[in-house]
Amino acid sequence: MRRAVYRSGAGNKLSTSRRNFPRSRPVLQPGSHEKRSFDLAARLLNIFGAATSAGAYSPGQEQAPAAFRRHGLAEALASRGRTIRDHGDVASFRWRPDSSRPQAMNLEAVRGACDLVASHVATAISAQEDVLVLGGDCTVELGTVAGANAAGARIGLVYIDFDADLNTPDTSDGALDWTGVAHLLNIPGCEPSLAGLGPTRPMLVPQQLLYFGVENITPPEATAIRDNAIKVISREEALIDIEAAAARAAEWAARFDCVLIHFDADVLSFIDFPIAENVRRCDGLKLEQAAFVLKQLTALQQWRGLTVTEVNPAHAPEEPTAFARLNEVLADALG
Repeated sequence: MRRAVYRSGAGNKLSTSRRNFPRSRPVLQPGSHEKRSFDLAARLLNIFGAATSAGAYSPGQEQAPAAFRRHGLAEALASRGRTIRDHGDVASFRWRPDSSRPQAMNLEAVRGACDLVASHVATAISAQEDVLVLGGDCTVELGTVAGANAAGARIGLVYIDFDADLNTPDTSDGALDWTGVAHLLNIPGCEPSLAGLGPTRPMLVPQQLLYFGVENITPPEATAIRDNAIKVISREEALIDIEAAAARAAEWAARFDCVLIHFDADVLSFIDFPIAENVRRCDGLKLEQAAFVLKQLTALQQWRGLTVTEVNPAHAPEEPTAFARLNEVLADALG
């Protein structure tokens, strides 16, 4: 989400009613195309658009949900036999400067979008259905997690992102999308109205979070990762052996009742597949590598939700071609 790169080793109000969540997929072997050991197609997939760039540092990401639909997401999923219900865009906001809150721009719009996403996600997960949330900037994940918490789920979040998003408003540039994980963990200095989304605070404890593909970690973020013993599978580890890295992530996630995946497009190499909001020339994952990781994680029976963020259609040289490929990746993972 940021331009600078640090290298490190290390609306509707959400219902707070909690419901019983059923416990429940063995990990696919690398390269496997075997049938799942459970019938994923029998579970309804709810699609929610979060067409908001409120937490970003420029507009563009709010256009992504429409682009996914325009270029055949529903058709790609249907071709895999998946039953879907597309609820349309449940939230929308185009980024604008906010001089009233220079360190937390568009805070009310971010909070409103997260509330709306959370309400819909809570309903779906309580009904033992799956969710695909189409962002939108990274703050959308706050709504997904808050909704799963409201459904009573014991969450494990695999955060696939080039950035750690562990900044707080006083250590960032005013764009809240660089602070999402900090708000999930209720790091000191966070905005109370975001950190308090949903029925639990913090929304997650560090043991419920796994970073995958992360590389851009600021010194304060590195300290927070170390002090909170947050698990990390780095970009370098993923590039060296994507199969081993994906297997580690799946093994970690399998201990939870409800596995959520956060997928930020900036984890991808911009030169290999230009689609992300951030245009830095980083050595990220290839699209095929990311697709492999997603398939391994959605092969877990406990998987319940995928949130896709930081996609900017304007950055794709050929929008139809790029979104056709992305939709195939999503359909392969979710179908």
